[in-house]
Amino acid sequence: MSTIINISFSYREYEGIKELSAEDQELIIAAKEADKLAYAPYSGFMVGAAIRLESGRIVHGSNVENAAFPSGICAERTAIAGAVSNYPDDKPVALAIAAITDGGLPAESVSPCGNCRQVIAEEEGRTGKLIRIILSGKEKIQIIDSVGPLLPLQFSRDSLRVNRP
Repeated sequence: MSTIINISFSYREYEGIKELSAEDQELIIAAKEADKLAYAPYSGFMVGAAIRLESGRIVHGSNVENAAFPSGICAERTAIAGAVSNYPDDKPVALAIAAITDGGLPAESVSPCGNCRQVIAEEEGRTGKLIRIILSGKEKIQIIDSVGPLLPLQFSRDSLRVNRP
């Protein structure tokens, strides 16, 4: 007998940056500054990410494209790699993402791709701390308490444990 399981989640949505705390506003502004530094000559889709660490430090990341398309890297992964490489004991508490195109800031917010969701999940597992995700668009801002709702049934270190005879 099969069972149908529904997966749903809740998030907070805001109409503008002024509705957010000063810390969240600062993080979105940092992500918007980082997107201007992206190297995106092929797609023109420039993404910036900013991670706030427990110490209050902000680490930036931008997407970097490559002519060999799978060799590029997203802004979220760039920021996480920078934080882990430079501040391994300073745990991330929030991640803001912003994007621009030749038309400016998209009306809707940009959500992390599947690879980035997996990397954020790994970072939550590594640190034992949830990372708030702030998605910034021109018309709406969404805040999600953790990557878990964005990546249900995620692959983790526990997935690698196999009971063998």
